[in-house]
Amino acid sequence: MFNQIQVSLEKLYEKLSGWVSDFILALPNILVALMVMGISYFLAQYLRKGVQKAMLKTTKNRTVTSVISSMVVAAFIVVSLFIVLNILNLSDAVTALLGTAGVIGLAIGLALQDPLTNLFSGVMMSVRENFNIGDLIETNGHFGTIQKITLRSTVLVTPEGQQVVIPNKSVIQNPLTNYTVSRQRRVDIDCGVSYNDDLQKVRKVAIQAIANADIDRDKSRPIEVFFKAFGGSSIDFTLRFWNNSTYQKDFLESRNDAIIALKKAFDENDITIPFPITTLDFGIEGGVRLDELFPLEKRSLNGNGHN
Repeated sequence: MFNQIQVSLEKLYEKLSGWVSDFILALPNILVALMVMGISYFLAQYLRKGVQKAMLKTTKNRTVTSVISSMVVAAFIVVSLFIVLNILNLSDAVTALLGTAGVIGLAIGLALQDPLTNLFSGVMMSVRENFNIGDLIETNGHFGTIQKITLRSTVLVTPEGQQVVIPNKSVIQNPLTNYTVSRQRRVDIDCGVSYNDDLQKVRKVAIQAIANADIDRDKSRPIEVFFKAFGGSSIDFTLRFWNNSTYQKDFLESRNDAIIALKKAFDENDITIPFPITTLDFGIEGGVRLDELFPLEKRSLNGNGHN
């Protein structure tokens, strides 16, 4: 019994001695690994500040700069960790970590595909700066003013006051109309005049009416009138001019004032905006009067006959 205990103690001593020897032999590598970890920690702080400073030159969105700098620092720390493990001769652990990271990364990527797509879309939108908060845009069938841009979604407020949240992926992958970027909006008014009116006079009166109206329009651009079709009861035209404001309320007010001015000018100059008219044509050559088709005597006889 005593001999067995003595043998066990000797084996324990040998193992501990081996561990101490291995530790002493690995001590230089451990010191180097600790130095690398310390240097990596301080470099990570400077790297974060450097990335944020560089990103602020591209975009003013601090959320984007914070996310990107954190991602860069995380990648740097992972690389530093692999270097430390290699210094400590733990190559098997590095291989296992790489394999595990690959599997975990694939699983996370599949599970968070849409959120990650929206995240990177938000980063791209912030860097490219296609639009800003306060711009009036139309996208994905929604029309409104941008209230907020996050890394996941773009928030619009419609003219009716409703809030619309659109995923960034949908915004960046679909056509987008920005009404603010040009700083002007064109006002188009469709109208029609009678076939009996002088079209040259109509054009002159319409242009003069808009020119004399109290409308905040761009006077460097001409007021235009284009006749476009022979309608069922009128000759149709489009009047257009440019508004100096891109706000929806200003656009509606300019169109409202233009319609009032146009109607008033047409009334003062005896220009008719006709109602829809239906013409019954009883002849191939342009129409025949009813009394020519049915003389009074025949109509009287037919009437007596029915009585």
